[in-house]
Amino acid sequence: MRITFLGHVGMFVETRHGSVLCDPWFTPAYFGSWFPFPRNDRLDVAPFEHPDFLYLSHLHLDHFDPDWLAAHVDTNARVLLPEFTVPFLERELRALGFREFVRTRHGERCDLDGLEVTILAFNAPADGPLGDSAIVIGDGETRMLNQNDARPGSAAELVALGPFDAQFVQFSGAIWYPVAYDFPPDEMAKLARDKRANQLDRARQYVEWVAAPHVFPCAGPPAFLDGDLFALNDLDDADTNIFPDQLVFLGELADHGITSGHLVVPGSIIELHGGECTVSHPDEIAITEPFRDKRAYLDRYRADWADWLAAERAGWSSGRHDLVAELREWFEPLLARAPITSTGVGGIVVLQTADEAVAIDFVAGEVRAWAGEPVVYRVDVDRRLVEACIERHLEDWVNSLFLSARFRAHREGAFNEFVMTFFKSLSVERIDHVEACYAMVRGDADEFFVRDGWRIERYCPHRQADLLEFGEVEGSTLTCALHHWQFDLETGACRTSDGKRLRCSRIDP
Repeated sequence: MRITFLGHVGMFVETRHGSVLCDPWFTPAYFGSWFPFPRNDRLDVAPFEHPDFLYLSHLHLDHFDPDWLAAHVDTNARVLLPEFTVPFLERELRALGFREFVRTRHGERCDLDGLEVTILAFNAPADGPLGDSAIVIGDGETRMLNQNDARPGSAAELVALGPFDAQFVQFSGAIWYPVAYDFPPDEMAKLARDKRANQLDRARQYVEWVAAPHVFPCAGPPAFLDGDLFALNDLDDADTNIFPDQLVFLGELADHGITSGHLVVPGSIIELHGGECTVSHPDEIAITEPFRDKRAYLDRYRADWADWLAAERAGWSSGRHDLVAELREWFEPLLARAPITSTGVGGIVVLQTADEAVAIDFVAGEVRAWAGEPVVYRVDVDRRLVEACIERHLEDWVNSLFLSARFRAHREGAFNEFVMTFFKSLSVERIDHVEACYAMVRGDADEFFVRDGWRIERYCPHRQADLLEFGEVEGSTLTCALHHWQFDLETGACRTSDGKRLRCSRIDP
């Protein structure tokens, strides 16, 4: 098996039974906020334009690059389709001209004339309508796990698909929390420090569970080249930066006695033959350039893209819109269809621009001008970005506006997952899907386990992680190690989010 790394989590996998192009990302994403790091814009992509198969893990724009796919990928490629419960990925690919789809089943091996493919598809409400997925590719001699940025809630499910000769895994931040919030400096530093440590720890745990002899950090961090966002880059290996680079994660692995990690950059070629691995790079000297003097490297990178960035910003909005009227017409029918989501939000979310504030009232089910009432969330944002979302009728503001980190957020209390679920679901089909998911989760049969004197609901109400594996009990506190949410076992209350509860009770001795 020969794997050419294309940057971020993009890769071209060549086997004796066919080739698979996975998640190629080259076009800056999220209103020009995210760029691939290290840069891949100078890579010769001609060898990768005619794959036998195409695999896209999900529709986030650092995985699904429609402009590049339209310009470079032969539409005769057969698409390996995860078993998502909604057809959005297939629709987008059909719109680009792809016609042949291999419909996989979650966790079931698919034999394609000797090429082994197994895809895990995740459809929890927190994943949103876009879902997420991971893929296993095998050729009879070698098996690799491309986990990208999927976070399976059951380590057993992942391990059961092994053994693997190689694992590709996300390790860095891919979120706006906490960097886009208006937390006080001391609180911000603590939250960011915890976020960095938790995400490195989570990735290391996956590496330990999978136990592949070769590990490749991927799926992050992005490069932030716009002047408004440049400070988000981890230039000095700061423990308060949530975007550590590949060398940091390799150091994390080494600190825990794991020596299986390999650094790859765009153009690196991995030769895998069973457990044997060799890695070669396009330039053995330049491989360390992005990490040796990151500030200078990023300064050159953004200078090359300065004109593109200027054009991107200029194109955000074509004219002034009536925000209240247009968002009322769009959002109010969705609020009427979303009783579970609306109850979960339980208040007002405000979009605040320089000259106007729009209140989305999830209790009253209406959109109006904000009159200064208490809010659950307030998002201070450039008016042109809201207008761009309206003009383009973007049905997922999380996969556009929020992942851009081009806003400032204020919230009262803990994180409220239902707010972001709503902004992922801005169409009738999407909101109906998440409402059905929430109803299904609520209706699941009871399943509990006993630990340290407590009877505890088995699956975390956040993203359904199996607490038999991920639950850590200390006194009367349970921590879910997958995302480090904490619950008070005395009351069941979540200390991380006001919208979640864990069913639990003390067992009398």
